[in-house]
Amino acid sequence: MSTENTTSTELDELRSAVRDFMTAKADERAVRAAIDSERGYDDKVWAQMAEQLGLQSLALPTEHGGDGYGLVELTVVLEEMGRALLPSPFLSSVVLAGTALVAAGGDEAARILPGIAAGTTTATLAPPNVDGGWSLGGRGTGDALAVTASAGTDDVTLEGTAPLVLDGAGADVLLVVAGGPAGPGLYAVDADAAGLTRTPLPVLDLTRRIATVTFAATPARLVGAAGGAAAILDRVLDVATTALAAEQVGAARACLEASTTYAKDRVQFGRQIGSFQAVKHKAADMLTRVQVADAAAREAARAVDGLADAPEAGVAAAVAHAVCSEAFLAVATENIQVHGGIGFTWEHAAHLYYRRAKASQLLFGGPAVYYERLLAKAGV
Repeated sequence: MSTENTTSTELDELRSAVRDFMTAKADERAVRAAIDSERGYDDKVWAQMAEQLGLQSLALPTEHGGDGYGLVELTVVLEEMGRALLPSPFLSSVVLAGTALVAAGGDEAARILPGIAAGTTTATLAPPNVDGGWSLGGRGTGDALAVTASAGTDDVTLEGTAPLVLDGAGADVLLVVAGGPAGPGLYAVDADAAGLTRTPLPVLDLTRRIATVTFAATPARLVGAAGGAAAILDRVLDVATTALAAEQVGAARACLEASTTYAKDRVQFGRQIGSFQAVKHKAADMLTRVQVADAAAREAARAVDGLADAPEAGVAAAVAHAVCSEAFLAVATENIQVHGGIGFTWEHAAHLYYRRAKASQLLFGGPAVYYERLLAKAGV
């Protein structure tokens, strides 16, 4: 079913179902338990997401076991995941790897995608990390990347190190952007491949795992066309930054709700703190930021889905990435301030949202990189 045929009532029903699930399965206690677990997420909840709600398959093509919906529907799911700070490989597996595989096409994509849709396979994307970002920036066949592939399309091996791979330590399949004879290409590596070393890294955002992945004559398979990584990454960035924007909106809204609830309940000097002008100003500023971010994220989803009256996808996605990253970080910061002394403690959830906000801001290269991408997409 196409995005254009999905009604607002159906989107509301989807949101309600996902929120109920998150309330039952991903409250603060469950999130903290997942953070402390070996895998970094609850694999039973991951399986239930696929079996009971079909979240992993929602926006993947029907020919690969998906339901064929678009990013408009998927952003509803991501907002609710962000609201709950759900620890899961959804962004890395469904959004990053899933989008890359759909964009690349071919036999390898057809082999991997059904497992991602069913929730039985997790995957991730190891980006080139060129100049701190994900874009290849016009690099051609003569430009070296951190990971390189041997010549040929059969019996390919990889050499090098991918420094920052989301969920890289636990994914069943790694999609690697590597330099090859025909230029940068996309290659698939299984978790049990020879010469593969995966090292978990200390992280700011405790709800997301990141790893360094090293390849030493590691067997790999070409995904899609040789030298086709640039176009694939461009599509991945549009989808991934839009998906992240939706997640940031959901988390920012949770911070706003927590702040307003606390401002109504907390009494100081015989008055609710929400009655003080300074707190009112903070709440008003938070609300404005959330509303603007929400509008940017929704418009980007419509654009990436290619709806008739939407703006150019690359521009809308870049705008959403910049606006929502700034908004979430500002709102998460104010949430700590409104909560006062308790907001700074480990026991309160405010720091978890702040950690997610800062890490998300830097996930695809940080402000300097995404502003440059916005300018490039706008033709400046």
